[in-house]
Amino acid sequence: MSSNTGASYHRRGLLSAMMASLLFALGHAAVSPVRAAEPLKIGTSSGPIAEIVQFAAARAKEQGLDVKIVEFSDWVTPNEALQSGDIDANLFQHIPFLNNAIEARGYNFSPIAPTYVLPVGLYSKKIAKLEEVRPGSTVAVASDPVNEARGLLLFEKAGLIKLREGAGEKANVRDIVENPKKLKFLEIEAPQLPRALDDVELAQVSISYLIASGGNPESLLAEDGFGDPRYALQFVARTDRKDDPRLLRFVSIYRSQEVKDYITKKYGRFFVPVW
Repeated sequence: MSSNTGASYHRRGLLSAMMASLLFALGHAAVSPVRAAEPLKIGTSSGPIAEIVQFAAARAKEQGLDVKIVEFSDWVTPNEALQSGDIDANLFQHIPFLNNAIEARGYNFSPIAPTYVLPVGLYSKKIAKLEEVRPGSTVAVASDPVNEARGLLLFEKAGLIKLREGAGEKANVRDIVENPKKLKFLEIEAPQLPRALDDVELAQVSISYLIASGGNPESLLAEDGFGDPRYALQFVARTDRKDDPRLLRFVSIYRSQEVKDYITKKYGRFFVPVW
């Protein structure tokens, strides 16, 4: 074999080794660094909840973390999108709602961290105080099981009805055992309850949806949830992705003093951070 032939084989060997190393590196890059470079997708409700996530996302962007916000107009799709992998986490639900969704649909989800407590109120465009509720009036509560119970418990707290003993967080309209004013209850999807105020005497309304619709949160006639940690909205992820470093980093940024100050300044007593 000539020296030129040997050198040629040597060069080809080096080239093959370099290609193998490059392919190995590319293969590994496709597994983790590329995913790490993808935007973190967070699903949330529209209105104030989304505004707070957007504020935190802007802070994350400054620190090199790209976060994409996906807004939903209902309380079913955010969990379906999480289950399918279309989003990496969501922020719109408290633990009672999450537990009910897991039980009803078999999700394998894990709460990651609480954020703030979002109260619910009884609101009206037709009366100024609860004593003015007229007999036979039509009123409204949320149609999903957990928040319907929350609304009925609020009607009970206001002295308008009495529920079956032990109904608690699973109560529905069939558990009403005393209704002295013979109120007629409508069950309406929570996001639509602010609109229902044009047609009903009194309704349970989430303060976030009320603010988003231009309503005045201070006009509430009865309230629940102020400071109650059971109703703190949670970051939720699929259990097999709960340790995603991007998510944990964003949660840490979200739960910073800067975001806390933003929430308190913009929404006052109606959004109560729990960190």
